Amino acid sequence: MTTPHTIAVLGLGRMGDAMATRLSAQGRHVVGWTRSGRTTGTVGTAAAPKEAVAKADLVLLALFDGSACRQVLDEVHDVLRPDTIVLNTSTVAPTEASDLARRLGPAYVHTPVLGSVRAAAAGALHLLAAGDHDAVGRARPVLDSLGTVRRVDDASTAAALKLIANSGLAGAVLALRDSLRQADALGLPRARVLDVLELGRLGGLVTAKRAFLAGESAVGAAEFTIGALAKDMALLAAASNTPLGGAAGLADTPADLEADIAVAAVAPAVADTVLEPLRAYIRGHATGDPAHFRAAFLPTAHIEGIRDGAFVSWRLDEYCALFPGRPAPDEPARSRRIDAVDVHGTVATATMTLRHGADLFTDIFLLVRADEGWRIANKAYHRHS
Repeated sequence: MTTPHTIAVLGLGRMGDAMATRLSAQGRHVVGWTRSGRTTGTVGTAAAPKEAVAKADLVLLALFDGSACRQVLDEVHDVLRPDTIVLNTSTVAPTEASDLARRLGPAYVHTPVLGSVRAAAAGALHLLAAGDHDAVGRARPVLDSLGTVRRVDDASTAAALKLIANSGLAGAVLALRDSLRQADALGLPRARVLDVLELGRLGGLVTAKRAFLAGESAVGAAEFTIGALAKDMALLAAASNTPLGGAAGLADTPADLEADIAVAAVAPAVADTVLEPLRAYIRGHATGDPAHFRAAFLPTAHIEGIRDGAFVSWRLDEYCALFPGRPAPDEPARSRRIDAVDVHGTVATATMTLRHGADLFTDIFLLVRADEGWRIANKAYHRHS
């Protein structure tokens, strides 16, 4: 198969620059372009995308999202030759990938990549290639230079598979965050914790980011940013109409969205101020003192659920009247735990499990950050048989 000898790489961000550098090192003529104007100087650049594309046998897109892909392709459309292969490595929505494939026809190969900047530099990416058989064949020498090729049926499927892969990464980052947070709460030495985590399913992530996680070095240049991963999770949620769970909160991580995803693993999951009304609620149950509930809830709050087969909706005063001001006789055997808290600006949701004797309750809270701080606006509960 004839190897494309002139390659235009449109988008010289972290991954685009790494792929362009890899291809240039393989002896190919690479011309890059980036809208930011920032480059590492490892490959020659053009002042405009049209200039980069005009003589290219293959155009490689490494752009942030579907909107950027459409804008750049609109700009180069007039100079894009019919026989020029367009290899799109950008992470976009499945519908966006389908639209691009229909628009560009058989010359379009949708090829999202799995792997880091280091994998791109080493030619160790995994590439999900979807496109016309002849187009993939013509692009194959370039694809093989970047890593291992996996054929996929169509552009939409390739885009969806990339989002699923990144969903697994988001889950790993947040699982690592939770593990480190719990270990800190237990007073465990960070080095010992990382030793153990490296032995398990999170081992690859821990090993790659260990120096930063251990506090021995700065995180360095981002390989994959929090903002990019949050963008991908938003695309996945919109495409699947399925809840993301904790990964939905990546965008609200209290850290720079341009920071490496490792920063999300050590950023506080939630601030103590959000937890305080939930802890006051726990103290209310532990002591039987309704003053703790008044500190936890807004005065307008309602507590709702099914009691003895009928729906109940108590105002706060009615709820507080249920507590005698002293602990339950079996309090030493009771337990409560905060299962999840998701914060979105000035509102949050929380889930708690309570074991009270033979009864198991799931409590769902809506919290609001008012002038006086976080308070519980409403609670709904389910009493398990």
